[in-house]
Amino acid sequence: MRMKSVTTVMIALVLGCILTVMLSMWHLDVTFNHSFLSGQEKSKETKYVETLGYNYLPQPKNTTTWLPKLTLNGKPSWNSSELASFSTESRSILKNNKAIAPHTLVPDNDSLLILSPLKNNADHLERYFELIDSLEYPRHKISIAFLVSDSTDETQQLLIEAKQWYQEHSPEMRFNRFDIFHQDFFYSLPRIQRHLYVKQRDRRIMMARARNYLWTRALGNEQWVLWIDGDLEYYPPSIIHDLMAYDKDVIVPNCVIRKKDKRGKWRNNLYDLNSWQETSESRSMIESLEDDTFLAEGGDAPYITHRKYLNDFDEDEGLVPLDGVGGTFTLVKAHVHRSGIGFPTWLFQHQVETEGFAKLAKANGFGVFGLPNYNIRHVTE
Repeated sequence: MRMKSVTTVMIALVLGCILTVMLSMWHLDVTFNHSFLSGQEKSKETKYVETLGYNYLPQPKNTTTWLPKLTLNGKPSWNSSELASFSTESRSILKNNKAIAPHTLVPDNDSLLILSPLKNNADHLERYFELIDSLEYPRHKISIAFLVSDSTDETQQLLIEAKQWYQEHSPEMRFNRFDIFHQDFFYSLPRIQRHLYVKQRDRRIMMARARNYLWTRALGNEQWVLWIDGDLEYYPPSIIHDLMAYDKDVIVPNCVIRKKDKRGKWRNNLYDLNSWQETSESRSMIESLEDDTFLAEGGDAPYITHRKYLNDFDEDEGLVPLDGVGGTFTLVKAHVHRSGIGFPTWLFQHQVETEGFAKLAKANGFGVFGLPNYNIRHVTE
């Protein structure tokens, strides 16, 4: 009798365990199906942006007030009188650029990836996207990617709203891809100190890290990469065709900035001092430097580099070879990056970041060029 009782208890325990397992599996299946179906019903909406370790939830759509309204043809209508006030000067730059670089081929079949690392750029995003929307290039051939780092303003949130607007509500203006990445480097520098020589090396190394993070994460099968600053004021709609027509590995226009002269009139002055050509004097100066000397242009640098900037060339000069480039508007054939050419975070021939990139590209046999008389314009600081 005792054996039968033990056997009965054992059977009851086994059956109880089996029943418990079956109930757990049933609950799991119901939960999974509910989640899966809910995901299917909402898959057409942007729920979050994938970033490094963070999910950024978008705000309600009625908060998206900075983006343009769609016109009848499905294209955005930008109506900022402040932005339109530069139209006269912009037309003069456009006329000049057409005379300098009329494109001779139309590479519409070439895919393009636009890359912009951003930090506290919320005030400039409206102008940024207005300029992007003005580009004369097939929209479905353009992908765009951003890296937001160490920002304390609404840059990230505005980009999320822009992604929703372009990719979900504006079919005519949808990008092939629209990616947003977030990676903080925990680096902060007051804007007033950003051009101090003693701060330049660390600052530019951080910028190189940001650029390397962005292109290694975002580059797919595109044929061209275009680096654009987040605070440009004007560039011509034809600029992509114009630059691609030269068929160079790396090419930059001349970035200028508006400043008032002694008479109070606005003039275009050189902005990007990082695009330059070495001279015999600069090479002699470099040979006298210690290996760990970091070179930077302008500001309070303790030396004169004797380099030739883009505004030092004659007005009738077209394409010129360069040894350093800036990153305000830099067009790169994607195979340059795929070959391993990034932005040095260490000293390479006394340079880091974009100038180091140009030096590294040339050392690996790629061509680096500039257009001294083809102008774009940076916002006034």
